[in-house]
Amino acid sequence: MDFQHRAGGKTGSGGVASASESNRDRRERLRQLALETIDINKDPYFMKNHLGSYECKLCLTLHNNEGSYLAHTQGKKHQTNLARRAAKEAKEAPAQPAPAKVKVEVKKFVKIGRPGYKVTKQRDQETGQQSLLFQIDYPEIAEGIGPRHRFMSAYEQRIEPPDRRWQYLLFAAEPYETIAFKVPSREIDKAENRFWTHWNKETKQFFLQFHFKMEKAISQSGGSVPPTVKHPNSLMGGGGPRQPSDSLPPPPPGGMPVPPLPPRAPGTPHMPHQMAMPPMPMRPPPPQGLSVSNN
Repeated sequence: MDFQHRAGGKTGSGGVASASESNRDRRERLRQLALETIDINKDPYFMKNHLGSYECKLCLTLHNNEGSYLAHTQGKKHQTNLARRAAKEAKEAPAQPAPAKVKVEVKKFVKIGRPGYKVTKQRDQETGQQSLLFQIDYPEIAEGIGPRHRFMSAYEQRIEPPDRRWQYLLFAAEPYETIAFKVPSREIDKAENRFWTHWNKETKQFFLQFHFKMEKAISQSGGSVPPTVKHPNSLMGGGGPRQPSDSLPPPPPGGMPVPPLPPRAPGTPHMPHQMAMPPMPMRPPPPQGLSVSNN
């Protein structure tokens, strides 16, 4: 029998599907898709009645099984009703004010200039570590404000060209201006007895001392060059620093050693800390027979 020229012309095929079969196949594919993507128990419009069938409360349709309901939810009618319900709820919902942001009140202070300060260079006789002791005076510090400090890299500041050999130690306390000290960029010893701070509320003085860690390349004959401190001149604006009214108590033992005096010939006077005065020129004696007036 010749099937070549009949509908669906390929031998073994089932022929062209009818419209009802196509619709049934489409609903089955939609049901399988909905089962994979939708949790039917969380659908607010899904309801099972007393007869054992399923209803859509949004579209008021009746379905014999869950697959039929899921296929209905993917259809045009259900999607259109969902869009209408969402627009209606958005229109009827009262306009809720946006939650107010928590405002943090910023304390404003009138700057009164730089505080007085004093820096002492020291060396520990036992370990040979170099240290710096800072004393900052805040006689007019604001109530409830404590001094703060932090180390800043040379690449954080914008006042001077960055130099990897230096770092900055900043001190801040309102209403005083923030001051910065330029110290060598060496590793700081953060041990408990090598780094300490103290705020004296009675004298309004803040103390900070830290030690540099020992460098491995230090020779046995001589120590490393003591750290230098650059007083804040252009890092922070303002006039010149004010010297503290009270002097710092004597530093702990272990100060910088005094270098020995250079050798000199015996019998010659030597003034180590003074500049020798040049000899005064002698006036020649007046010739005989002439009088010298004071005018």
